[in-house]
Amino acid sequence: MTMPKSADRLSGRTEGDLALMDIFDAGTTTAATPLLLTVEEAAQRLGIGRTTVFGLIKSGELESVPLGRLRRIPTECINEYIDRLRIKARADRHAA
Repeated sequence: MTMPKSADRLSGRTEGDLALMDIFDAGTTTAATPLLLTVEEAAQRLGIGRTTVFGLIKSGELESVPLGRLRRIPTECINEYIDRLRIKARADRHAA
C-alpha cells in the first residue's frame, strides 16, 4: 500500500489535516514551567548574578529548599520575592 505524497508518513494524516491541527494547537503548546529552579536559572530569571542569588538565600530574602546535596528555588518564591521588592519600592516612594 503506497501513501499519497502529501501524507505524513508517521501518522497517516495529510498536510491539510496537519495544518488544521497546527492552527488549533498554536495557543496550547507551552513548555511546562519547572516547579524548582537551579540557582543559575533563578539568577537568569531575576537578571542578577548567581553570587547575588546565593546572598539572597543566605540572608533569607529568597527562599530555597535543599534537594539532597542540591539547592533549588521554588518558582513561587521568585514571584514572592519580586512582590516584596515592589511593595518596598511603593512604600519608599510614598515615604519620600
